[in-house]
Amino acid sequence: MSGATGARAYDVITFGDLAVDLIMTGGDIVPRFGQAEQLVGDYSVEMGGSCSIFACQAAKLGLRVGIVGRVGDDGFGRLIRRTMDECGVDTSQVVVDPTLKTGLGIALCHGDDRAILTYMGSINALRPDDATDEFLASARHLHYGSFFLHTGLLPVVPDTLRRARAFGLSVSLDTNWDPEERWNSTLLEALPLVDVFMPNEREAMTISRRGSVTEAVEWVRAQGVPIVAVKRGADGAQVFHEGGAHECSVTPAAGGDSVGAGDSFDAGFLAGWLRGMPLDACLEIGCHCGRSVASAVGGVEGQPRWADDGIRRIAERANQANAAEYSGSE
Repeated sequence: MSGATGARAYDVITFGDLAVDLIMTGGDIVPRFGQAEQLVGDYSVEMGGSCSIFACQAAKLGLRVGIVGRVGDDGFGRLIRRTMDECGVDTSQVVVDPTLKTGLGIALCHGDDRAILTYMGSINALRPDDATDEFLASARHLHYGSFFLHTGLLPVVPDTLRRARAFGLSVSLDTNWDPEERWNSTLLEALPLVDVFMPNEREAMTISRRGSVTEAVEWVRAQGVPIVAVKRGADGAQVFHEGGAHECSVTPAAGGDSVGAGDSFDAGFLAGWLRGMPLDACLEIGCHCGRSVASAVGGVEGQPRWADDGIRRIAERANQANAAEYSGSE
């Protein structure tokens, strides 16, 4: 749990990879050149961006969330700000930059898999001077997402995390995929500064260059990361820590596109962790959020709130277990 003390404006802050998702589903969504016209079943235009989706889910789970970023002076930028405002995210530090076009991701969804075409635009518009001491000192926790897409911040990530920790923040990291598939940059220097690392299975094995999740987690923890939460898609998730490991399975989600499910998992896990809940309960909340989002179209439509029946039951079980443990120790 975060060790930050004193009054802070936010529970969680993040750096925005601000973009819109155009989600294509149904029919033959594999493009064919040669001026071939294909019909698809449906489409949706939604706010995208890993950190934006994370921020919305964290706010819906009762956390005070701040985000810094840039959008273009266009319809997509207005959609992003409106969506985050409606979810309860503080967007006062999102700058409208008329020199930018807002980022766009085109997701071609087929079953539980998807291909994504990305126009960067505002996604990587942040620069080192955007990670100010004032912003860092305003929160209890920093969630760093889309590590490899924040190309303007990459050189200073370790320094940013060191400054955050000096201000008393705890830190979580979700790298997401590296489009260039180099998997290097400043990541090795950043990992020892992370409290909770949150990759999916493929990312964990690729980053560590290990052949199994178990070996990958051992490698990550050897870098000094105390908690590793690994997302396994439809198979749920696992969390590894010094005291052992926990696993959470999920029932298959139907009717959605899985966009943003991992980002909402991150927010759910941290919403429990920042409340001091046991790691197995944090894992369950993360899985519940991820599955809820995977059952809907887009990254925010299916996001649950803290009062959701499923989350309430998980929290009640955790409280009862804590009470029984406290009673037994007397």
